[in-house]
Amino acid sequence: MKKRYFFAIGIVIVLVLISIPIIHVLRTKWNEPDLKTETPKGYANDVSQLNLTKIDTLIKVPSSKTEIENQLRQILKYAKEKKLKISIAGAQHSMGGHTIYPNGILLNMLPYKHMELDAKNNILTIGSGALWEDAIQYLDKKGKSIAVMQAFSSFSIGGSVSVNGHGWQKNIPPVGSSVVSFTLMNHNGEIINCSREENPELFKLVIGGYGLFGIILDVKLKVVDNTNLKYRYVRLKSDDYTNDYKRLIADRPEVSLVFGRLRISDKHFLEEATINYFEKTDEKPSSITAKNAKSEETKRLVFRSTVNSEYGKRLRWDLETNLSKMAQNIVYTRNELLDGHVSLIENKDPNSTDLLQEYFIPERNFNQFIKAIKPILKNSELDLLNITIRAVNKDEDSYMNYARENVFGFVLLFNQKKTAKQEDAMKILTNKLVDVTLKNEGTFYLPYRLHIDRIKMRKVYPQADSFFAMKRKYDPQEIFDNKFYQHYK
Repeated sequence: MKKRYFFAIGIVIVLVLISIPIIHVLRTKWNEPDLKTETPKGYANDVSQLNLTKIDTLIKVPSSKTEIENQLRQILKYAKEKKLKISIAGAQHSMGGHTIYPNGILLNMLPYKHMELDAKNNILTIGSGALWEDAIQYLDKKGKSIAVMQAFSSFSIGGSVSVNGHGWQKNIPPVGSSVVSFTLMNHNGEIINCSREENPELFKLVIGGYGLFGIILDVKLKVVDNTNLKYRYVRLKSDDYTNDYKRLIADRPEVSLVFGRLRISDKHFLEEATINYFEKTDEKPSSITAKNAKSEETKRLVFRSTVNSEYGKRLRWDLETNLSKMAQNIVYTRNELLDGHVSLIENKDPNSTDLLQEYFIPERNFNQFIKAIKPILKNSELDLLNITIRAVNKDEDSYMNYARENVFGFVLLFNQKKTAKQEDAMKILTNKLVDVTLKNEGTFYLPYRLHIDRIKMRKVYPQADSFFAMKRKYDPQEIFDNKFYQHYK
C-alpha cells in the first residue's frame, strides 16, 4: 500500500510540475487582447508605437522603375513649392522617428521591390522597398543566399542600408560591406550612381545616413551560396565568453552564423551565457526543420511569458538551453535560418511596447562592460527581456560607423509601458548605459529612441558635425528630414 501511495504522489507531483509551465504560457495567450493598434488616417508612427505624428501626405510609391522616377520628381517639385519636408520609410523598424517628419510628406517605399540576379558575378539588384524575406525567397529558388543581413527578415533593404544594420554572420562588418553600389535620387530629382569608386563620399554618407541624403532606389548586393549548416551549442560562464568564442568560432572557418545570449533571470543574472553557431556541412537538411505555424506561435508565447515574470524568464532559459541540447547536429539551409520574422517576438499588448538598444564594445572591455551594466539593469524598473551578443567586424564603409574596430554588439530588448513615467525611466536608464559604454571605449547604435542629447551623442560620434555639414552640402534646402535629424543636428 505504501509503495502505491508514494507512486501515486509521485505521479501527481510530476503532473503538477509539467502543468505549471504550460499554464504559465497559456495564461499569456489568454491575457492577450485581440486588438491591433491602428495608426489614424493623416498620422504616421513606427514600430516603437511612441512616435504618433501628424503628417501632410502619405505617398505609396509605384512598383515600376519608370513610374517611380517620374512620380518622385513630381513629389520633390511639390515639396519645394509648398516648403514641405520629405521623410522616407520602409518597414519602419527604427524607433526614434527616423522615418517621420511632422506635417511632412512620407514616402512609403515598400511597393518598389523588383529583383534580378547576376548569377555569374553573384550580385542581386533589388528595389529598396523589398523586404529581406522577399530577397531570400527569390534567391532560394536559384541556390543563392544573402551575404549580410539583420537577424529578422521583415526589414526593408533600403531601411537596412540606411541604418547600416549588422547581422549574425560570423565576424563580418555590417550590411554596408555587402553593398556593391546603389542609385540615389537627390533633392533635384537627379539619379546618382554611388559605389566605392563612383561618388565614394556620398556612398559612405548614405550607408548609415538615415535617409538624409536622398531616396535609395536600386541596390546591388553581394550574394553567396545557400549552404547547409549544422547547429552547435555551448553553455558557459559569461566571463569565459571571449576566450571560448576564439576557440570555438573565430579560428574555425567552417562556422558561418553565430549568436550569443546572456542569462537575464535573477538567478545567475548575466553570469551565464550560450553560444549558438552553425557550421557548414555536406549533410542534407533535416526533414524536421520546416516552419510550422503552431511551433512558431509556441515560441512567441514562451518569449512573451517572460514579461514582468521572473518565473517566465527562468522557464525560457531552461527551455531554450534544454532544446538546444536536443537540437545539436540538426542541419538547416542558410536561407531557412535567415528567414526569421519579427512576429516571433510580437508584443500584442496595446499598453506596452518593446524597445531595443545596442552597444558595441571592444573585446578587451567585454567582461568589464557586463560587470558595469549588471547593477544598472538590476536596479532599473524597466523590464529586460533579452540580451543577444553578436561579433561585428570593423566597418570601412559608413561615415557614421559604430564599429571602428572589431567589436561585440550587445543587443538589449526591454518591455516598456506607454506612460510618461516609464518613458522617463527609459531615458535615465539609456543615459546610464551610454555612460558605461563611453568608459569602456564603446559606441551605441543610432536607430533607437532619441534619449541621448547632442553633446553626449558627439562623444560617441565625433564625426557628427561634419556628417550634418555634408548633409547640407548635398541637400542645401534640407528637403529630406526626420525627427532624428531635428534632434541631433
